[in-house]
Amino acid sequence: MSSTVIINGTNSSISRVNGVKSYIEQAVRDIKIIDIYQLPAKDLLSANFNHEEIIAANQLVADAEVVIILTPVYKAAYSGILKTYLDLLPQKGLENKIVIPIAVGGTLHHLLAIDYALKPVLASLGATQILQGIYILDRYIKKTATDFIIEEEVIVRIDNQLKLALAKITVH
Repeated sequence: MSSTVIINGTNSSISRVNGVKSYIEQAVRDIKIIDIYQLPAKDLLSANFNHEEIIAANQLVADAEVVIILTPVYKAAYSGILKTYLDLLPQKGLENKIVIPIAVGGTLHHLLAIDYALKPVLASLGATQILQGIYILDRYIKKTATDFIIEEEVIVRIDNQLKLALAKITVH
């Protein structure tokens, strides 16, 4: 797959969301990562569009054909840190991109967080090719001392969306 970027909306390096990120990094070639929690907090919170790290992250999104949005689900919505970064993207920053939203949550009660909370924001950023979201219960991602183990059923769902994105790129 060419030119793919992950926008990682977790707030911690030990989050199960990073297990999904690691799997996708291994599955996709030519992938770039934006770990929002590593961007300068002051510049995120003050909406400093001119900070070099924010500019560089936004350029990764601009150059990408596929944008994978990863987020934990808190209080029935995507993470606040993700929203803070999405606010720094240009108005049509996701236009002409294939977007794959992926959320990790603790309960099925938040299954619709992607559709009702995240997708409207992605659409407001110009995304018209939003693939079916993947909601993953956190119990399907096991933490080990050094890694994460993702249940096979979840891997199949992720792989299916990655293949669909690749097929859409080749059609262009």
